[in-house]
Amino acid sequence: MNLVIDYGNSRIKTGLFDQATLAEQFSFTGTPAFYEWLKQAKFENVIVSSVASPTDRVLEKINCLGKKLVMDQSLPLPITIQYETPHTLGVDRIAAACGALDVMPGKCCLVIDMGTCINYEFVDDRARYHGGAISPGIKMRFACMHDYTARLPLVKFNGNAPLMGGNTEHCMQGGVLYGVLGELEGVMERYKKIYPTMGVILCGGDAALFENKLKHPIFVAPNLVLSGLNRILLHNVNL
Repeated sequence: MNLVIDYGNSRIKTGLFDQATLAEQFSFTGTPAFYEWLKQAKFENVIVSSVASPTDRVLEKINCLGKKLVMDQSLPLPITIQYETPHTLGVDRIAAACGALDVMPGKCCLVIDMGTCINYEFVDDRARYHGGAISPGIKMRFACMHDYTARLPLVKFNGNAPLMGGNTEHCMQGGVLYGVLGELEGVMERYKKIYPTMGVILCGGDAALFENKLKHPIFVAPNLVLSGLNRILLHNVNL
């Protein structure tokens, strides 16, 4: 078994893989429960990806007989990075791009990762990563409206918000819902004009909120980042 750890901004996600097959997955909202789980987890190799916590603290808690890897831009990858500033590229973005190779091998692909931010990643049919875009995620949009105004409340997402809101809460909910929908459809449409046969993969914690609202055909892969990290781990184990 191989263990992959995705230490994100709001959750710690782990996956136990038997080669390329995800056998078990777990999600934690805090480090105490995560560290307690690590004590009984059984695995041979591990890769840790973190955008929220120093990896040294995590590695101190891990004992394994095989390889112990930290996900960063210097690791050998199954994709070719053509990003202009690879040293600034988020490890979660790299992992999502690598995960696309398993879902749509040999095909141009746009990955949309809907988490704290909405990340767009483009991988061509020769497994070359070119970059993409980053925009505010759903919770961030609500928080910004509340934090940067004097009177707007902090409201929650509503997938059935009316297009024409009749009160402030509905106006804010509709603004986020239809704003994100318009953004997603618009970005996909622009890419499709350049790459007509391109596939689209939707992943991330908020992907389920939009998977049935998009008019473009998409493939939903909620564990894409975990799969991408595992592919990177296997790539290095087999070197």
